[in-house]
Amino acid sequence: MSEQIKLNHLEQLRQYRQKLRREPVLKYLFLELTLRCNEHCRHCGSRCGDVCTQEMTRKQYFTFLDKIKADFPQLPMLCITGGEPLLREDFFDIMDYANRLGFVWGMTSNGTLITPQVAKKLEEVGMKTISVSIDGLEQTHDDFRQSKGGFRKSVEGVKNLLKHDFKSVQVTTVVTKKNIGELEELFSLMCDLDVDSWRVINIEPIGRALTLDGYTLDRVDYRYLFGFIRQKRREGYPVMYGCQHYLGIEYEREVRDWYFLCNAGIYVASVMANGDIGACLDIERRRETIQGNIFKDDFTEVWYNRFQIFRKPLADRNQQCADCSSRNFCEGGAYHSWDYDNNKPLVCFKDILFK
Repeated sequence: MSEQIKLNHLEQLRQYRQKLRREPVLKYLFLELTLRCNEHCRHCGSRCGDVCTQEMTRKQYFTFLDKIKADFPQLPMLCITGGEPLLREDFFDIMDYANRLGFVWGMTSNGTLITPQVAKKLEEVGMKTISVSIDGLEQTHDDFRQSKGGFRKSVEGVKNLLKHDFKSVQVTTVVTKKNIGELEELFSLMCDLDVDSWRVINIEPIGRALTLDGYTLDRVDYRYLFGFIRQKRREGYPVMYGCQHYLGIEYEREVRDWYFLCNAGIYVASVMANGDIGACLDIERRRETIQGNIFKDDFTEVWYNRFQIFRKPLADRNQQCADCSSRNFCEGGAYHSWDYDNNKPLVCFKDILFK
């Protein structure tokens, strides 16, 4: 695709983003069912397993889902996450209720608990999509997730899912210094499994990864990563980068289906395990990013009348971003990788992927 066509598309997206800030559309509602997890990933953005919080009850989820159905004529897709959502004993009760209300839903999981019986039950309660984490070959994955035998269980979980008629069975891989050399072998594994898509993302400076040494990618790694994804896509394989960052004209639209757009607060909202209301669950949880709590606030009112921190360009907070030649397309980047104390991006690909 030519540079001029990309520039035209990006300008159209810039104008549309401005409209969304005035008229947000709740497309995706994330429900963090638990912060409990049976793995202890070195990079976990939510520090699952280290953080204990009282979880919403099954009845409270029923009541909340009733309200969303009443207040939103166009139901958002439910994105179920954790921790590991399948650790909840009432998981299937909650998701069966959501399915009967008419919600389309998908989930993220480490896959280790997905036996043939669990896969069948997921189909019965209407799950449409799932993303399972596989973060390297066996030794690398098990070390990264601090879960002996986790790789084999996750691969078996994916195989069990693929025996059913789900809309999309995806694998997500977090790329680090420890596994970037395994991408070709992992690609062969994805082809052998015949997954519907492979989502490849870089490790981010959030959660436990903030204090993790020796895992962050450098300039050479990033260019190799994006070149790898682009080449596989050109060969017709369903490999994609996540929604994380603006990548510059050379790579935008080359490594994912569309262009960079941080969905936080304009397409995406979330309810955390304790009832707190936020945008993307990867965003640092602090006073200004938490928008309310469903036990004290009306979720619908919060969605339409708060979230202002996510409906103003991050670039307005930082002079270097404001003066950047890519400002109109990046606008300061993603809200989950912003340093809210110093008002600057924690990740920026300028001078790495573009000038």
